[in-house]
Amino acid sequence: MTAVAGPAVVLVGPMGVGKSTVGEILAERLGVDCRDTDQDVARTAGKAISEIFLDDGEDSFRELERAAVRTALAEHRGVLALGGGAVLSEETRGLLAGQPVVYLEMGVHEAVKRVGLDAPRPLLVINPRQQWRKLMDERRPLYTEVARMVISTEDLTPEEVAEAILDALELKKA
Repeated sequence: MTAVAGPAVVLVGPMGVGKSTVGEILAERLGVDCRDTDQDVARTAGKAISEIFLDDGEDSFRELERAAVRTALAEHRGVLALGGGAVLSEETRGLLAGQPVVYLEMGVHEAVKRVGLDAPRPLLVINPRQQWRKLMDERRPLYTEVARMVISTEDLTPEEVAEAILDALELKKA
């Protein structure tokens, strides 16, 4: 398989799994930059993601997200963390083909501990546990489809998760 130009590592997984935190640690260890498409979307829109959902709706957010992922995959060569729902786009899944994608997973109990029930997560406003399970039923097959590997973050520190990714992808530290 020939390598596809793009990021050194792409992290996917549900909200609260630690993509941004692990991404920063990976980037530091590899001597590259970390980019988070949720931050790109917020910067482009000039407002927080929760405000985009409230003011403009999920469809508008998803269009901004698709554009952010497309741009980041074309331009960024470091570690890239995608928003939790980025894999919902067939276009995005196609762009991830051949990329070094790592799916960070966790169970619902861990998600409740990490995300909390009062966090500003627009898709978890009503009955967060049930909503999270529903989201994961929809997204888990898509995360698995795009991932080169799956790493459970449960009972691991972000540093341990980063180390597992480096080992699994056989990446050299800076």
